[in-house]
Parts: sequence; C-alpha cells; structure tokens
Amino acid sequence: MGRQPFGLASPAAWLIEAGVEVTCVDLAKEKLAADAVREAEVVGFFLPMHTATRLALPVIDRIRALNPSARLIAYGLYAPLNDALLRTHGVTHVLGGEFEEDLVHAVTDGSGRNGSQTAPTAIPRLQFRVPVRDGLLPLTRYATLQVLDERRTSGYTEASRGCKHRCRHCPIVPVYDGRFRVVPADVVLADVRGQVLAGARHVTFGDPDFFNGIRHADAVVRGFAREFPDVTYDVTIKVEHLLRHAEMLSVLRETGCAFVTTAVESVDDRVLAKLEKGHTRADFERVVGLCRDARLPLAPTFMPFTPWTTLHGYLDLLHVIEHLDLVEHVSPIQLAIRLLIPQGSRMLELDDVRGVTGAFDARSLTYPWTHADPTVDALQAELTELVGVRLSSPRRDVFAKAWDLAHDRAGMRAMRRQAPLVSRAAIPYLNEPWYC
Repeated sequence: MGRQPFGLASPAAWLIEAGVEVTCVDLAKEKLAADAVREAEVVGFFLPMHTATRLALPVIDRIRALNPSARLIAYGLYAPLNDALLRTHGVTHVLGGEFEEDLVHAVTDGSGRNGSQTAPTAIPRLQFRVPVRDGLLPLTRYATLQVLDERRTSGYTEASRGCKHRCRHCPIVPVYDGRFRVVPADVVLADVRGQVLAGARHVTFGDPDFFNGIRHADAVVRGFAREFPDVTYDVTIKVEHLLRHAEMLSVLRETGCAFVTTAVESVDDRVLAKLEKGHTRADFERVVGLCRDARLPLAPTFMPFTPWTTLHGYLDLLHVIEHLDLVEHVSPIQLAIRLLIPQGSRMLELDDVRGVTGAFDARSLTYPWTHADPTVDALQAELTELVGVRLSSPRRDVFAKAWDLAHDRAGMRAMRRQAPLVSRAAIPYLNEPWYC
C-alpha cells in the first residue's frame, strides 16, 4: 500500500516486550534477508491484502527451503481467508483479527488462538502497545503526499480496526463480522509523534472507516491538531457516515485533513443494493456537495466491474465523474477495478453471483467469474492495460483515453467533455494510489 507497514511495527512492540529478538523485513521494498531467515526459530508473514497473500506463497516456500526447522505463522486480514492453502505450504499458525497477543503466544510457546478465525464468535479486546518502528525502512522510502509543488514525507497509523458494517464485497467482513476495535487516542498519538520525529509531515489513518466510532475520531483529530498543527492527515470514511456526521466535515478540515477517501463503488443503485453499501447515488452526490462546501477534498474509489455492469452503466459512471468535476479526484486505477471474490466472501450468498463463478482458484486466491457479456470483460481488460502503464500520467489524460475507449466499445459517439473546473495541483494526493 506504499506505507511503512503498521502490521510489522505493531507486533514488533509486543514481541520485543516479551523478550523476543525481532527482525523486520518489508518485502515490498527490500530483498529477503536470507541470513536472518536461516537463524530464525519462527518466521511470521503479514498478509493484509489479496496481492500480498499471493506474493507471499512463493516466499513461504523459499523460507521453508532456507530453514526447514523454522515455525511459520501467517497473520493479518487475508490469512484466515486462506487458512487451508497456507497450511499446505507449511504454515502452522493462522491468525486473523486482533492478532498481536496470539502472535506472542504462538512465538513464545507455540500456543495461542489458532484456526480459520472466519466470522469468529469473539474478537479480542487488546491493550494496544505503541508500535516499534526502529527496525523498519525510513519513511522517505514510502509514499509521499503531493500538495501543489510540495512533496511531504508520509506516515501511517490506525486509530481503529475492523468495521461495524457488513458490506457484502468487503474482505473485512468474514473476519470481523460487523465488529470493530478502537486504539486508545494516546497510543495513536504516540505512534504519530514518533513518525513526526522521524520526518513525517503527513499521516494516513488506515482505519477501514474512521467514523465507525465518531467520538473517538473526534478526540483523535483534535488531539492531532493540538500537538501537530503543521502536519496534515487523510482518512477513509463511508458515504453514509459522511452524511450522518456532516457537521464533522468542517472539523476535519480545521484539524488538518488533506483529503477524505470514500468507497463509492458504483453509481448504479441496483448494484449498490447488491453490495449492501448503505448509500445511494443521490447520497454520493450530496456528499460531493457537502465536502466541496467544507473545502474538504474528496477522493472517491470505485469498483466499476461487477457481474451487473453494463457498457452503458460504465459510461454512466464516467459521465457522473465528469459532471461532478471529480476527474482530477479519481486515481486512474479506480476506472478499471474488477470485483474480487475471496474465500468467505458474502458475495457468494447471491444466486446470480454463484451462477457466474467457477471453483475457488488457489493460484489467484479467488472465485473467478465471467461476465455474461464478453464485451464488458474485454473492456475491463483493455482499461487495466491502459491505466497499468500510465500510473503517473496526468489523470485527465488517462480519463480522456478511458472515455474514448469505452464509448467506442459501446458503439457510441464520444461526446465532447467539459473543460476542467478544478486544477490537479489544487487536490492533494498520495503518489502511490492503493487498491487491493
């Protein structure tokens, strides 16, 4: 995700406190430390995302070859979703939500809560420690915030984990099942403090939804602003929460929020109902207006390609993005994202989804699906190729190419696009846009 990994820094604090010697290696940025692997008694793998899990499997096999006697532990959101597969690769402990305490037990005595942990009956309430980041690469190796002509070194922390919502497509749901846990504000601010001392001028709060606990969120941002008045931050918040707590938008702006990410997913109310997103197209349009009035930049994310997508529906999405003057707010990768259906996904509750999916594919770690209209799948593939080679291209240029391509594939004339109302330079953004 372009961030210094919280999922290494947080368990490192717990393990060091327990007297364990810890070596952290971020394989997104550095090579595997073969000597450290050979000397290790236990090797843990942090699997927070789908791509990370796929990339981890050959690494796990290599580590087994380097050190056959080491015990292997997988932890993080995608670990329990792929429990059986991980165990075939030699992993002995699979830990999901709120893993730190169980990781300590698994490392020190081989015990600890173990098993698939999908939709558990209880999620532990931990006494959180301040993450230890000394063994990680410097923040300058990670994503930066672009604000006008300035680049700001960025940090990352989490003020809460899990989510109290159960959006049907979300990978958090099979593990947390509508539960969330808050990290005490003093722990959050202590983690921020350390990163600011290390050079951070911006901090991403990686909570699945920052407004899950509104009073907690309010306390965190006000404490942040008091202690770090010259540091900015960004958060992720659901459309329905932005509406419900509209009075907080000005608070976010006043306390240094550079932008808000919100997972819109679709502008088709029928698709939104299938996903159980909890908002409508009209709600999204209202949020755009509210954020604009509050002078709070909005960064919408989308999942344009689902089994219900049509070519005309995709064109509608492009027209909405342009009509709302959001072209410069939307990372180009968001124009091509396709629904992923991992193990445990609530998407499989739907008859029309099961009707287009195949058997679970251990290579892709998903249930592959094929659209009933092959031209939709073909467009998604072309768009993926387009945005995949143009990650750093101007957003309006990529949008224009996607616009022309989609209209051409739909057999429609590409109508003239409106002139941009907002300059790209006016919208802060991280230079490594994230997606699963």
